[in-house]
Amino acid sequence: MAEELQISQGGKDEKYALLYKQIVALVENEDDAIANMANVAAMIHTTFGFWWTGFYRVIDSELILGPFQGPLACSRIAYGRGVCGTAWKEAMTQVVPDVEKFPGHIACSSASKSEIVVPVIKNGEVAAVLDIDSEHLATFDATDKLWLERIVGLL
Repeated sequence: MAEELQISQGGKDEKYALLYKQIVALVENEDDAIANMANVAAMIHTTFGFWWTGFYRVIDSELILGPFQGPLACSRIAYGRGVCGTAWKEAMTQVVPDVEKFPGHIACSSASKSEIVVPVIKNGEVAAVLDIDSEHLATFDATDKLWLERIVGLL
């Protein structure tokens, strides 16, 4: 059983390593933030088959829906509200194994069971967040956190 877990984790690392290289090649010649967010969301979503993958951009005093892959989403999220608003407020990645246990979780979809939200930092401020939802509990771990933080660092 422990051996299977190591193989599984190794597989995830390998997928992220390849995805990272592909994203580097994609964004190095494109300076439009929306185009890059759209392609990055699509690449992550396609690679891992998550339930919802996308960005919320900080505009004035709210997070506003940006490029995404998946079903209908909330259009606006307040500062400090839900997982996305908390990631923005704390400027820290939020890994949530069970969204029902997260205080103030915003249920844009009842199918979402676990979530990771990674802030995109520009000039020392959160400019956007990458939000990924899974329809399974405890989908995200330290491997996802590490690689997704690296990926948003490219933006």
